[in-house]
Amino acid sequence: MKLLPGLLIASFMSAATIFAQTAAEETTAVLQAERDGCTAYLNGEAEKIANFLTEDYTLTNSKGEISGRADDIADATSGKVHYTEFENYDMKVRLYGDSTAVVTGRTKLKGVYNGKTINKVVQFTDTLVK
Repeated sequence: MKLLPGLLIASFMSAATIFAQTAAEETTAVLQAERDGCTAYLNGEAEKIANFLTEDYTLTNSKGEISGRADDIADATSGKVHYTEFENYDMKVRLYGDSTAVVTGRTKLKGVYNGKTINKVVQFTDTLVK
């Protein structure tokens, strides 16, 4: 009988390890999706941007201006924007259930938008759903 409590503790520890690996794998996948999205914007790859964003995607910038998926795709297609740097960093991932992640962090942007030089760091919050 003394073996049973030890076995139960070992079982719980094994289950915790499995769940931790799953969460770690999910976090890794979410961070990779964020990096892939940044690369698509950096390279002006409209098709990849379209695949990265949902139809109902909205962005509210620090001035309160709202843009959507079609705007980002049009910017990439038209050449209106050219990034020399587009990088997310200091990212923190929070997983909710099996299908939702919220990512917060900072984005370093350098390039030209509508003929004007941009060089700034912005905060972001992204919500990803499988």
